Amino acid sequence: MKIIVDAMGGDNAPLSIVEGSALAAVELGAKLVLVGRGDEILKSMHSLSMDTLPDGVEIANASELVDMHDDPVAAVRAKKDSSLVVGLNLLRDGEGSAFVSAGSTGALLAGATLIIKRIKGIRRAALAPIMPQLLGNRVIIDSGANIDCTPEFLLQFAVMGSSLTKNVFGKSSPKVGLLNIGTEDTKGGQLQLDAYALLKSAGESGALNFIGNIEARDVFLGDVDVVVSDGFSGNVLLKTMEGMGLFFMRQMRSLLSTNLRTKLGGMLIKSAFKDLRAQMDYTEVGGGILLGVTKPVVKAHGSSDAKAIRNAIAFALKCAESNYISDIELSRSIDNDQRED
Repeated sequence: MKIIVDAMGGDNAPLSIVEGSALAAVELGAKLVLVGRGDEILKSMHSLSMDTLPDGVEIANASELVDMHDDPVAAVRAKKDSSLVVGLNLLRDGEGSAFVSAGSTGALLAGATLIIKRIKGIRRAALAPIMPQLLGNRVIIDSGANIDCTPEFLLQFAVMGSSLTKNVFGKSSPKVGLLNIGTEDTKGGQLQLDAYALLKSAGESGALNFIGNIEARDVFLGDVDVVVSDGFSGNVLLKTMEGMGLFFMRQMRSLLSTNLRTKLGGMLIKSAFKDLRAQMDYTEVGGGILLGVTKPVVKAHGSSDAKAIRNAIAFALKCAESNYISDIELSRSIDNDQRED
């Protein structure tokens, strides 16, 4: 099984991408294709004191790159030799089992939709980041790919998130919650009210394990596996979670270094503090997955370091080895709308 990696995507490319890929090759035995400007990839290797590529790692040259400020669709269509487009073409042609990129989210969404194509019956591909929490991994779908949604989109997001959670994380009956401003079934705008009705019906038919509306705090504290949302609200939730996690950890470090007594206390709880940091750190998973396309496409955080890239590749391997795409294709919950946009 081979993973294709966009070596030029992200704030720290190509150095962190090359370093993270090398870690994945050594620690996971992953077979990788690094796509990008070959001379820059080799230069990064040398700066990391690597004389040769790790076993199982190869380079596919691509002379262009997609900038974060490029128009996503225009960039995909115009920059045919960009690392993102070349990598997606390799995935489409069966030269790898999954694709990982820390580059432009919009361009990745556009490229995956145009090149890899959507699963039949799926109206919109959606971005589903995985957030490590106290009670296990949580899938948030959508988190920014679709700002304007219909109730039918949210139903399909729930189906796709459940399929991922069952097949990749081994949850036999994932609990699905609709992100809202209250738990009552009368809360929210028209989108949430109509989506609630569809999700409730799907739950009653046995297609989903729908537990009702959830508030933002339930993402941290409640017993839910899949958080369903429109892309605008989901992205705000995701960025708030990331910001609060960083704020909390910085405050803890500051408090534990105030004086001798707090420093001694910090030494005593060092192991527990490390475990807590891991539970709140997005780099532990490495990225989210673009659900709704016919092959696994993993979106790593734009600021990913080597650890995050290594873990994104590990996540891509798990996704490629699972049957979540087949499960989505077979789901009868999407059969009510087979129209293609």
